[in-house]
Amino acid sequence: MDSKDFLNNILIGEDVLDNIRTNLQDLTLIIPEISDMIGFEHKHPHHHLDVWEHTLYALSLSSNNFDIRLALLLHDIGKPHSFQDGEVRHFKWHPEMSAYITEHILKRLDYSEEYISYICEIVNRHDTPLTKENIFSNTKLSKMIFEVQKCDALAHNPTKNKKRLEYIENITKIFNENEQINESVKN
Repeated sequence: MDSKDFLNNILIGEDVLDNIRTNLQDLTLIIPEISDMIGFEHKHPHHHLDVWEHTLYALSLSSNNFDIRLALLLHDIGKPHSFQDGEVRHFKWHPEMSAYITEHILKRLDYSEEYISYICEIVNRHDTPLTKENIFSNTKLSKMIFEVQKCDALAHNPTKNKKRLEYIENITKIFNENEQINESVKN
């Protein structure tokens, strides 16, 4: 089985966490960059799990969609390489670093340039709030980004999640509004 088929088999299925945990050794052979996430502490009050466990939790909340799960698997892969320690650890530019690392991983796995750009855009924008303009101009891409954002947000510390939950609610309303407009245009 080639690496892409292996990755597909791990990420698609009802119990993605069991698939990953059962195949973690082989997964880290294909994507060794994952090893840097395992046990890497956030040291930030908005996170209650290390980077790897946060990633797994986000994956557990996702729909059974390969693109979403691949983006979630890699969305924080740059955190161990882009942190700033202080009283609280911060991860400025981690989406850009994660997209950069993702690009190299997906090239190594021989994905098409178009697909690599698509997944890297989702990874790069996973921490950037969507706007009404984003949603109306490219609904399909915005839905993918939002699905990753939702899973990521819900995997944060639940005691510090009020703003993220409000964001999810507001963006969901905009998507619903967009759908209503599209339906009225069809009729």
